[in-house]
Amino acid sequence: MRLPPSRHRGERGSALVELTWLGLLLLIPLLWIVLAVFEVQRGAFAVSSAARAAGRAFALADNDSLGSARAQAAATQALADQGVEEPVTVSVTCTPLPHQCHTGTSVITVRVSSGVDLPGFGLLGGGSARFALDASHTVPIGQYQPVAVGR
Repeated sequence: MRLPPSRHRGERGSALVELTWLGLLLLIPLLWIVLAVFEVQRGAFAVSSAARAAGRAFALADNDSLGSARAQAAATQALADQGVEEPVTVSVTCTPLPHQCHTGTSVITVRVSSGVDLPGFGLLGGGSARFALDASHTVPIGQYQPVAVGR
């Protein structure tokens, strides 16, 4: 027996609604994952360039205390250039003499640690999720030489 035409409902157009909802449910997490990966990659590039800049700045300084201050400033500036405004930790070690980095044939290793906040966690009401990043750069003393600028 057939139903009267007013009571018969087809499923015409329901696929479009289902596809729209399914697309939104899958697109939002995929978009978040892509944004998070890009943010971590940007932070990794920033920390790597900060370690190189800090190593150069330390090696070109006249002594260890001035070198530490310059390395911290160079790392902070390199991170700021990439848009990473997070706190940064710079540590310098050298061999063969641990407390005399600017003598002889010392090799210094600069380690820079920072992190990036993953996007979207502040919107959920909780704290922000951080992804920790670090990089190191090794420089032999004497590899970089200051250039005298003359007119």
